Amino acid sequence: MWPFKSQGVLAEPGEQPPAGPLVSLRGLEKAIESPAGRMYLLRRITFDVNPGEFITIMGPSGAGKSTLLAILGMFDGAWTGEYHFSGHAVHRLDNKSRLALNRRHIGFVFQQYHLLDELTVAENLDVPLSYRNVPKDQRAAIVADALDRFRIVGKKDLFPRQLSGGQQQLVGVARAVIARPSLLLADEPTGNLHSSQAREIMDLFRQLNASGTTIVQVTHSEENAAVGHRVITLRDGWVVEDRSTA
Repeated sequence: MWPFKSQGVLAEPGEQPPAGPLVSLRGLEKAIESPAGRMYLLRRITFDVNPGEFITIMGPSGAGKSTLLAILGMFDGAWTGEYHFSGHAVHRLDNKSRLALNRRHIGFVFQQYHLLDELTVAENLDVPLSYRNVPKDQRAAIVADALDRFRIVGKKDLFPRQLSGGQQQLVGVARAVIARPSLLLADEPTGNLHSSQAREIMDLFRQLNASGTTIVQVTHSEENAAVGHRVITLRDGWVVEDRSTA
């Protein structure tokens, strides 16, 4: 429905993606202190994500899905274990370096959209490009191209409150991929949408993945999970299954 042609990651000068997994987790654990003592949210998480894969993380509420996604997205640095991303040892980075890596390589689609209410659609799309220090004239051209590719040119001057839920999520996806990230993360991306809107968003994810975008999504939907290549199931913080959807 929405054509999208991958043009490669906007890499730093001289930066080349390494061979092998894009993401590699080894023995990753996340714990918090509670009145009853230490409580583990994630236990001994070990798996790889290869470039071009579309992986779904599933499990009951409280299984650790969103916690794991936040760590993959480099929003959370309070964990133990090893996390290698595109040749970088994330577990050895300080907060500033981790955030810089996030801005270069990660796109994130949220269930609650998280668009900036005071900015128009076009201005929301410009934000991740400004983080990457893309010159203003180039940003304008990239935003215009994204508006056209996602068929939202007519919405460019509207504010999020003037859009339907499906339209806001479409803008959210466009914003997440406009800087051509190495990895697209999605946390219940269709959780607030009705069924037809959900199918449209997942069709868009399918097209993005076919064009080369690596995707990891969290969902409760078996229908959404079937769009991807693998399903990793969590329960009580543990990986209890890692299976192909083929």
